[in-house]
Amino acid sequence: MEFKDLGMNASLLDAISSLGFIKPTEIQEKAIPVLIEKKTDFIGLAQTGTGKTAAFGLPLLERIDVANIKPQGLIICPTRELCLQITTELEKYAKNMRGLRVVAVYGGADIQRQMRSLQKGAHIVVATPGRIIDHLQRKTINLNNVSIVVLDEADEMLKMGFQEDIDKILNHVPAERNTWLFSATMLPEVANIAKNYMKDPLRVTVGTKNSGARNIEHQYCLLKERDKYMALRTLIDAFPEMFGIVFCRTRRDAKEVASDLLRDGYDADALHGDLSQGQRDVVMNKFRDKHLQVLVATDVAARGIDVSDVTHVFHYHLPDDIEMYTHRSGRTARAGKSGMSIILANMKEARRIRYMETSLGAKIELIKVPSSQEVRRRKLAHFVEQIKETPQDSEFVQLVLPEVMESLANVSKEDVVKRLLALECEQLLGRYKKDVDFNIDPSDSRGSFSNRNEARLFINLGTMDGLDSELLTTLVVNETGLTRSSVFDLNVKDKFSFFNATDVPVAQQIVKALLDTQFNGRRVRIELAGSSPEKRNSGYGDRRGGNGGGREYRGGNGGGRSYNGGGRDFRRQR
Repeated sequence: MEFKDLGMNASLLDAISSLGFIKPTEIQEKAIPVLIEKKTDFIGLAQTGTGKTAAFGLPLLERIDVANIKPQGLIICPTRELCLQITTELEKYAKNMRGLRVVAVYGGADIQRQMRSLQKGAHIVVATPGRIIDHLQRKTINLNNVSIVVLDEADEMLKMGFQEDIDKILNHVPAERNTWLFSATMLPEVANIAKNYMKDPLRVTVGTKNSGARNIEHQYCLLKERDKYMALRTLIDAFPEMFGIVFCRTRRDAKEVASDLLRDGYDADALHGDLSQGQRDVVMNKFRDKHLQVLVATDVAARGIDVSDVTHVFHYHLPDDIEMYTHRSGRTARAGKSGMSIILANMKEARRIRYMETSLGAKIELIKVPSSQEVRRRKLAHFVEQIKETPQDSEFVQLVLPEVMESLANVSKEDVVKRLLALECEQLLGRYKKDVDFNIDPSDSRGSFSNRNEARLFINLGTMDGLDSELLTTLVVNETGLTRSSVFDLNVKDKFSFFNATDVPVAQQIVKALLDTQFNGRRVRIELAGSSPEKRNSGYGDRRGGNGGGREYRGGNGGGRSYNGGGRDFRRQR
């Protein structure tokens, strides 16, 4: 199937054809015809990087009356970067729609300028939640004519604590509108939006849960923690055309890694929560324009980033859950291109690889950090290719060529090549004087996969209790004092969940800590998975308040710590 078969008008087809779009992605193929033909609410579940902007943007443009210059479409997204990217894409699609205006409103920018843009009129408004609330409070935007609301990256917005803002916004648009919700995952909060604000939505799911792009190579190397930085540097050098993102767990790690790379001569910078909006914009613009080769980022800071041609994603630290790993990896291999997702794993992290493979439904291949000799060979081969592909018809070259040839008259061609290679090698030789092997043998008895001792735990809480993987991790960490890396491979289901602890003693500590607790009026049952299935079955429906003993965790409606409610306030505290 091609775009011409999806029912779009000629002006849109001409625009997307000029952009090189011929065949739609799966989400585009399933969403566009329906959203053009029917006035319906819609839920599209698809991973980041699958072409969701065109999936909702093209049918939205089809439904716009250009003669009526009032906001008819409202697109809400989590970050400034994504807001600007969506706006740019819509303007490209609408280049043949004379007079159509798309206005972006987002935080961290001059609100007065945005007010003036809105006063001139807008057919489509693309906004972050907080800034659209600002405009509503100032009465500088009128949403009474909005017929379509798009919630893009809905799960990310809710994870970032925008539940309250979204509720307010949806109460300011006409009840007879259509709501199109696009998300990578169906969190309980996302399901609540569908329940409260949508009418019989048509639901389309593309791919399976946690499935990453099929053209991503998932790999890992096994290292000592102290060797991670040197291994990262070696891998960057081993892929001379690499344009990538390095994900770190904390902002401190991101700062340190970026600072070390910059010190060692790499075009690198960090993206983290300590940056002002202006500083963040500078970093993102440099990366988007490829003035940076490496962006080092935390998961929170990287939300909403959509940059083309990312070739590599490096996981300097593994995230707590598989969904975040999938989200990170999806930054590469976009628009049908291939990419690599490489985990720099220490022995503790490597224990999780087997379970990640099961969740991903994909093989994560063990690779070795290349030797110094191999890095030099690759770099020189790339240098030679650059020489071969460099144009020769420069006017300046032609001007100085006779003088240069005369100067090199007594130097053989072979000597010229040797000296060119020697110059190119000079910096490399400084970095790779010693041939150090950073790789750990996975069969080493100190960390053999065959000697894994992690424990799988069962808990009788699930999405019906308002639980997700991040909240489950926080619950365990807060009650035990353990680090977040002590629990991993979380699988949250409707009525119960499974997760791993690093070893049996840690699992026993978790069980002891959560004993006699309650969560939203439901007594917590937790045990080593497989220990007593009849107990687990009896606990599925146990929502009673208990017999008065133990600790209780409620959803922000009373006493105890608010683990799953108050969404926005809780998530901003972390």
